[in-house]
Amino acid sequence: MTKAALDRARSYQKELVAIRHDIHAHPELGLQEVRTADLVAKKLEEWGIEVHRGVGVTGVVGVLRNGNGQASVGLRADMDALPILEATELPYASQNPGRMHACGHDGHTTMLLGAAKYLAETRNFNGTINFIFQPAEEGVGGALAMLKDGLFERFPCNAVYGMHNRPGLPVGKFITGPGARAAGGAFFDITITGKGAHGAHPQQSIDPVLVACHLGTALQSIVSRNISARDTAVLSITRIQSGDAYNVIPQSAVMAGTVRTMQRDTMKLIQRNMERLTTAVAAGFGAEAKLDFRIIFASMVNNEAEASLYGDAAAELVGEENLDRHSPPGMGSEDFSFMMEQVAGAHINLGNGDSAALHNHKYDFNDETIPYGVALYGAIVEKKLPKGQVD
Repeated sequence: MTKAALDRARSYQKELVAIRHDIHAHPELGLQEVRTADLVAKKLEEWGIEVHRGVGVTGVVGVLRNGNGQASVGLRADMDALPILEATELPYASQNPGRMHACGHDGHTTMLLGAAKYLAETRNFNGTINFIFQPAEEGVGGALAMLKDGLFERFPCNAVYGMHNRPGLPVGKFITGPGARAAGGAFFDITITGKGAHGAHPQQSIDPVLVACHLGTALQSIVSRNISARDTAVLSITRIQSGDAYNVIPQSAVMAGTVRTMQRDTMKLIQRNMERLTTAVAAGFGAEAKLDFRIIFASMVNNEAEASLYGDAAAELVGEENLDRHSPPGMGSEDFSFMMEQVAGAHINLGNGDSAALHNHKYDFNDETIPYGVALYGAIVEKKLPKGQVD
């Protein structure tokens, strides 16, 4: 059955690649995916699927029912792009300067559209499928926006499934596992206020740049000295901005970055220690500093039973030798985690081949990956909602 699903998915390849290239050429940032959402909705309608627009601002949900089964499954893909200037020089490269599909969400959206087409045609399931096209995955709160808009109250699901491409993993291979699969994540901003002065008279200043340098070093002690070696945590300062001239000590400086952890308690511990160090280090120099700490992602945790079933579907598709069921979790984050906190589910990685890394200005989703994602979405539905069974 799954081999037939893969063959059928490959028969859609030309149509789906054209859709993927169109989305890639017109990237939109989080909660601005108007054109992408319209394309998704029109394709679903074309295939006879009930469409709900504007779920979580720009999200789209397609609903497909078959038979008399009462169970329902959610299949989810993300739609948004990143604020990156593309450098691929592809014929379908971004036409929106400074915006780029550098994480493969154009491919994810296309694979879920392909699955919708496949399932609408074959109808080899008994129950309801909710095709969830989520906006704003890249730290803008798209999953929470859909949940706030009553996603699972309006479109109940007994289980939810998602996937993400992985550069460096060969096409046709899958990685999953039970338990935590991706880290919870937070973004932070630290505003340091000192006293500006002439660069030739530093004694008249309270130098916020100097404070930022010392604070940056101090913050690195949290992971190495406050977190148990048995836990996993990352604290990265990714931006320091201050000043406009060679001969002026500025009035203020801003630091920003991200924290990743597998456990909520670890995240809270890091936040408390960041607050303590931010205040104390700045005060030691006579400056003031304020921390704005925002949890953007929960840790993504696969339900053991659903991860096993999802793995079974992948193994039937490509063979057990092409599936890793016990890979270690990654420190990247995925806001599908918030959906999985409410509904049991599983997430899987599929190979993108020898591509540039995610979030790189030369990245491109591998079109040869598309049939595998389409077929796996179809296969998990057929396993979860078998025809001839009433739940």
